[in-house]
Amino acid sequence: MSRLRLGVNIDHVATVRNARGEGYPDPVRAAEIALAAGADGITAHLREDRRHISDADIDQLAATCRRRGRPLNFECAVTAEMEAIALAHLPHAACLVPERREEVTTEGGLDIVKGHNTIAPVVNRLVSAGIRVSCFIDADPVQVAASKAVGAQVIELHTGAFCQAVRERRPDADALLQKLRAAAAEGARLGLEVHAGHGIDYETVKPLAAIPELMELNIGHFLIGEAIFIGLGPAIQRMRALMDEARAVKAA
Repeated sequence: MSRLRLGVNIDHVATVRNARGEGYPDPVRAAEIALAAGADGITAHLREDRRHISDADIDQLAATCRRRGRPLNFECAVTAEMEAIALAHLPHAACLVPERREEVTTEGGLDIVKGHNTIAPVVNRLVSAGIRVSCFIDADPVQVAASKAVGAQVIELHTGAFCQAVRERRPDADALLQKLRAAAAEGARLGLEVHAGHGIDYETVKPLAAIPELMELNIGHFLIGEAIFIGLGPAIQRMRALMDEARAVKAA
């Protein structure tokens, strides 16, 4: 199997900064540390309410990733404002996600079927500008097919339900993993690049990393939390090692 890429989401460095309204900790510094520690790219979600990442952060992260020759994955809602920001910065990738102001974090995948007529034109304009477009979806073959139909080149499978089931020791964890495997296989069959993310920690990363069709995992909140105890660089290095171990076992 090919090497699995690791995208590190640095949103919650900004959450800590914003809790006090200070200029620290700096998400751009976190991005630099993440790249030095083995991250293949940086993910940042510019929410409509700017609860963590700010417009200025995106300005600086885009410049930093461009200077370092590493991809910036710009997560955003499907709105005219976010489309304009993406087109202004031309990140390597834009991941289209659902967004509700009252949610604590992204609670599920984007409904591509229901939103087809809104999403397809946005995807077309972003792709035409040279941005690689990803749709963040639940592990549902209908949503996989719909992502292909709107013109996305990538799908990112929402792993939150599986990860939560593992943490709660629920009996449906294996069934949820099987759904992720099936969706990844279907995405690859349709010619989509398949990523996954949300809620991944040291316990859940290896079964996900062993899914052969996955090309990238995007991990953030857990790594920022673990960094409090062992540092951001070591937290990322351990995650990277677990990903590589899972791929090596599967290949063997």
